[in-house]
Amino acid sequence: MQGAPLTLRRETTGAELRAPADWRDPPAGDAPGQEATTDTTPPEARSNPTRGPAILRYASVPADLPEADLHLARALAPDALDCTLIFGANGSDAGHILSPGGAFRDSRAIGCHAGGEIDDSGYATGRLVGLGLPRSHFRARALAFSEAEAQATTTLVRRILKARGVLQQEAPDWSEDFAVLLVEGARLPAETVAARIASALGPIPMIGASLAPSAAPSSAHADTARVIFGSGNVACGAMLLMVRGRCPVRAFRSDHFAPTDRRMVVTAADPAFRLVTGINGAPAAQEYARLTGLDPARMGPADFIAHPLLVRVGEEHFIRAIRRVTPQGALEFRSAVGEGMVLTLARAGDMAECLDRDLEALRQDSPTGAAPDMILAFDSHLRRSEATARGQADRLSAIMARHRLRGLSSQGEQQGGRYLNHSLTGLAIYPPPAESPL
Repeated sequence: MQGAPLTLRRETTGAELRAPADWRDPPAGDAPGQEATTDTTPPEARSNPTRGPAILRYASVPADLPEADLHLARALAPDALDCTLIFGANGSDAGHILSPGGAFRDSRAIGCHAGGEIDDSGYATGRLVGLGLPRSHFRARALAFSEAEAQATTTLVRRILKARGVLQQEAPDWSEDFAVLLVEGARLPAETVAARIASALGPIPMIGASLAPSAAPSSAHADTARVIFGSGNVACGAMLLMVRGRCPVRAFRSDHFAPTDRRMVVTAADPAFRLVTGINGAPAAQEYARLTGLDPARMGPADFIAHPLLVRVGEEHFIRAIRRVTPQGALEFRSAVGEGMVLTLARAGDMAECLDRDLEALRQDSPTGAAPDMILAFDSHLRRSEATARGQADRLSAIMARHRLRGLSSQGEQQGGRYLNHSLTGLAIYPPPAESPL
């Protein structure tokens, strides 16, 4: 997709407060309203292409573009940013850009490799996507957790409370807080980590993504084997970004399923391995196949996507996605299961209509009267696969582009302490009331 020549607006309005001591204080930006053009950036590098200059910075470049990190840095102008989120295609050199020789080496940033990106075209592949939080509107702290730290509740709580206190001191007049969690699901129990962190955060809204390494990194850079990375070239099992700012936020989730009246009870399970071996007193795979009308000898990923199961929590239903059938006839799930759990067969609605409805509600119910400036989104790779199979990927992409979604495709999603499958979780970031358009 070709774009127009790149023109950026650098925002420097608002109070300038001192950055945390563990991150280098970037130099001041240009004067308010000054335009800066990036003539050397190729047309493929897109930045804030719709609805005029945004508060959040955004850019997307091909991951295989020579010196892609330099083009991304030119487009984002990180000198005026308090933090940058970077999502890179699996097998790309995304992690390298925060290394001592990378373009963002002097910037505070976190990022990850993704199995698919979301940019201004909607669903995308092979991109390097950057989202910048300007210092005029945000202050951030990034906490990198090793595998051991992520599973130690006392350590999590202590570090989160300390970071929260620092942010309150730096921006005492700002009251909008949110958090973003990235977890390497192959190394850590994402459900447990998300629940512990959400408990420590209290009322602060949090969304998150569980990520998996590329099966076959294509680059010579060792960074391609790392899923999550941060400033100082830090590798970790989980990364929490805590943000305080001027912009109202709203966390949400979206899916397109409704419960039917067909229910089943898990009668035998191995929760440690997310295995269900018995349903309604019968072998799990056989009973699932009977209830869905599938051939138990031929069931595969496409069948599980088309016939998902729901679990009820309070008044809401959440998807419990099946990963595979084991050789022993058990069902391996993508999230927590246990004996006695009641599962409900789901009925799928129109993906595009449901997503557009949920995103339109964010605009109609805006806390400021304005549409979101941008929406950070973690969209399940299962949704992307289903959209492609149903021929709806283009429709969903158009809706995402219109509502300014930016993010990635995830292996699992988090909203607060809940771990989700086959869903989209997002954080709508609104302009402050004084900056909302009439």
